[in-house]
This record gives sequence, structure tokens and C-alpha cells, in this order.
Amino acid sequence: MTFEDAYRRKLASPHDAVTIVEDGDTIVVPTGVGEPPTLLEALSDRRTEFTDVRVEQILPLRPFGYLDPETRRHVRHNAYFLGGPTRKGAQEGWIRTRPSYFSEMPALIREGLFPADVVFAMASEMDEHGYFSLALAPDYTMAAVSRARAVVLEVNPQVPYAFGDCHVHIDQVTAIVEDERPLTAVGLPEIGPVQQAIGTHVAELIPDGATIQIGFGAIPDAVVMQLTDRKDLGVHTEMIGDGILTLVEAGVVTNRLKTAFPGKSVATFALGSERLYRWMHRNRGLEMHPVDVTNDPYLAGSNDLLHTINATIEVDLAGQCCSESMGYVPYSGTGGQSDFVRAANRSRGGKSFIVTPSTAKGGTVSRIVPTLKPGAHVSTSRNDVSHVVTEHGVAHLRGKTNAERAEALIAIADPAFREQLGEQAQEMHLL
Repeated sequence: MTFEDAYRRKLASPHDAVTIVEDGDTIVVPTGVGEPPTLLEALSDRRTEFTDVRVEQILPLRPFGYLDPETRRHVRHNAYFLGGPTRKGAQEGWIRTRPSYFSEMPALIREGLFPADVVFAMASEMDEHGYFSLALAPDYTMAAVSRARAVVLEVNPQVPYAFGDCHVHIDQVTAIVEDERPLTAVGLPEIGPVQQAIGTHVAELIPDGATIQIGFGAIPDAVVMQLTDRKDLGVHTEMIGDGILTLVEAGVVTNRLKTAFPGKSVATFALGSERLYRWMHRNRGLEMHPVDVTNDPYLAGSNDLLHTINATIEVDLAGQCCSESMGYVPYSGTGGQSDFVRAANRSRGGKSFIVTPSTAKGGTVSRIVPTLKPGAHVSTSRNDVSHVVTEHGVAHLRGKTNAERAEALIAIADPAFREQLGEQAQEMHLL
């Protein structure tokens, strides 16, 4: 039987493909744009036919019909990380979360600590050797493919065929559905004066030859826009987006000086424009790998001059960063922040930057606080945090005493809150 014969034999309608799911199954879905909309819409349409099925994923992008508190006994969402469609459900308690470092998710799946009975994933068209590329998000999905009872691919010609460890063979596939709709496109966020100022502070500390990891958002993109005069930057990141593409097109990214994956940009998921997805297609300068490769602190940190940029919600005077909750109320998830902070700490000449505006709610609330809110989820510990950056400057905390940390953080707080923070630090015997 040829690969084309096997493909035709496994081709199914979305309505039929979801019947592969059995009661009690856990369906693993890739990050973001890697989620297969046709399959998840079919699952949503048929959700009341199932009992105790769970869909597990990082960062969903679309509000699928199965995200419904009234039918959660049929199909329930468990979140590795929250996005807009799932945040409210998690805060109300009908969506559950699985906290974990992003880098450890593949191991948790392989060890059976995260269940993975079925995989639903977006894939490129099959190549002449029978392989599909899960270019948009190999993340933890490749580990789930190796363990799942059934693998269902949604093949779309818009999905790029990327290189790296992101390929699934037709022999591993249980069923295939086809769709041709455009991929979800996410443009660059709007950059305001606060984000611009933070970006300037960070960019000034990134030298030629650095390898960078950039998260999503206005502040990371503000950093990127100020690196267009650098030379020989490398990319080792979890997310590849249009900001990094801008640097590639400007000739700034060469990956020439990287010590891990020299000559290659490396990422585990893509989130950007149609232009980004076209650029990824059969691009020998890019490799997409599972997250236990991209986010492994030892491997990422083996790059000299690794500079990582990630955002947080609030920072206390000890340097603890809460990046995933508002007090005890869930907001996002652990993700890869700690992975890359630790990687930068390991890197020779590396730096990690935790970035945040100094205030929230129209300037009425300080994001630099004496202590984190009760129940806050500590995303990056005081022992790991290195540089905290607001629009008012950079606090370098690594190696500093408690008093020095408090002084440095108060100095980058909004001026309206500095006196009060100083008094609170004295009450806490930090100053």
C-alpha cells in the first residue's frame, strides 16, 4: 500500500472522526494556532453523546462550543495555561487547571502523570515520504502522539511544513480530516509609551551576539523593535512570532554564534501573521522542536549570552514574581517563564528580564508591592529572578541582600507609591 493509499483510507468526515473518542478519554490539543478548529467544532456539536471526556491544552484561541458549563459532564476543558476563551471558566471553577513548568509537560505525558488517550492536531500536507509536520506546535503534542491510543490530524494546506522534531508518519495516524480555512493570524500588539520605555531599558542591555527568547505582548515586541541595529543575534525561544521575523528580515538574526543549534532559530510554537507562517514553510534556518528541547534550562542555557524577556503581573519587595494569577484567582498559567529565567542564569553572560508596567488600573495600583496578594501563584522565585524592569528603570536583584532588593525595586516603582513602599519596607524590617 502506498502512502497515498493509506491517506485515502484514513480520510474521514469531522463528524465521523470524533467518534474515535471514547467515554473517559483525555484529548490532547496543541498550543494556540495548532488547535484543529474543524475537529473541535465537530466535538462541540456531538459533545452530549460523550461522558467524562476531557480536552487538555495550553493557550486556546477560539471559544469552541464544548467550553460550556452546562455540558461539562460530557466534555470538560482542563487547562495547562489559560487563554481568553478559558479564563472565565477557570475563575468560576468549571474549567480545571494542571500547573506545570512548560518544559516538563512532555515528560509528565510520557510518564502517564498527564493523561493522553487521543491527539487532535493541525498538520501540514503529507510529504512524499508519508510525513506530516506539526509545525505550529510540536510542544507537548509529540509526546502525546507517542503515547496516545489514537491520533487524528486536521490537514490544512495553510500549515507550513517545518523542519526539526515535529513530524508524524502516516502509520502513526488513526484518522485524517481536511480543511482549507486560513490559520488564525495574530498581529503585533499596540506599543504605547510605557511599553516603549520598558523596551528601551531592556534593549540597552542586549549586546551583539546574544541569543534571545521573547514572549508575546507589547513589551517584548517593544524590545524587538529596538534591536534592529544589533549584529549576529540568535533565537532560542518557545514562541516564534512576527517580532522575531522582523529581526530576521532586517538581517539581525544569523544564529552564527549560538552554541546550541548553531545556525538555526529554534521554537516550539508559532503565533503570528500569515506572513510568518509562509516564512516558516521549508525554511532551513528554522527548526520546531518539542518544548522539553526548547525550554530545557540546561540546553537553552548552554547558549552563551542568552537573554530572556517575560512579563509578570506583580513583584514583591523580595523579588517574587506572580505572573499567573490575581491573588488566588487564576489568570494565565506557569508556562515557560521560570524555564527561561533559569536558563539565562546558567548561560555564560546571560540575563533574564521580568518586565511589567509600574502600575495597573489607570495608575491607581502599584505592581511593585510589599508582599504578593494572599493566594498569589509564585511563578518565578526570589532565588531565580535577576532583572526586573518597569518604565522607570532596571532593578538588578541577583546576588543582592533583602535590603538591596527592596531599595532597587522601590526605585523602579511609580513615584506616587515610593514613599509608601519605603514605609512598608521599614515595617517589614527590610530597610
